[in-house]
Amino acid sequence: MLWKLFVSFWKIGTFTIGGGYVMIPIMEREFVDKRHWLSREEFLDLMSLSQAMPGIFAVNMATCIGRRQAGWKGVAVAIAGNIMMPIALILLLAVFFRQFRDNALVERVFLGLRPAVVALIAAPVFRMAKSAKINWRNCWIPLAAALLIWLLGVSPVWVILAAIVGGVVYGKVLNNSDKSTTSPQ
Repeated sequence: MLWKLFVSFWKIGTFTIGGGYVMIPIMEREFVDKRHWLSREEFLDLMSLSQAMPGIFAVNMATCIGRRQAGWKGVAVAIAGNIMMPIALILLLAVFFRQFRDNALVERVFLGLRPAVVALIAAPVFRMAKSAKINWRNCWIPLAAALLIWLLGVSPVWVILAAIVGGVVYGKVLNNSDKSTTSPQ
């Protein structure tokens, strides 16, 4: 199990360009579809938890999945696999980037990667929306949250707190309406 954890997270850390969110489809494929370590719902829950925790998203996911699969040794192995290649690449870039930063080919490569990164982020957003049961009746909620943050500059913290309060209130109202329809008269 430790070797499988290391290899899985090494692949994710090695072949994702663009940061934590680009890793989501690769992680989902690896842990849900290929390894069957998590259900889609469990993956969505761990992803939400990892985003809410302080620190780097990929390391938080490695911590959660490593602990679940192999305890604290699994945490160490998953994190090591996940950060090994990015650290090596960052060190190499730091050494050689000054020589190539003004190179037109290097600039074009980075410009070409941008749309691919956007697509890699967009694809799991739609899958997550489906897993989170977002439909035409409730799609206004994430749209409103995105617009509040993007256009009005509202802090994501306030949006998250409002979502928590709204979810609790909705749950109470839904629970009370269920009780009133099932209570004997």
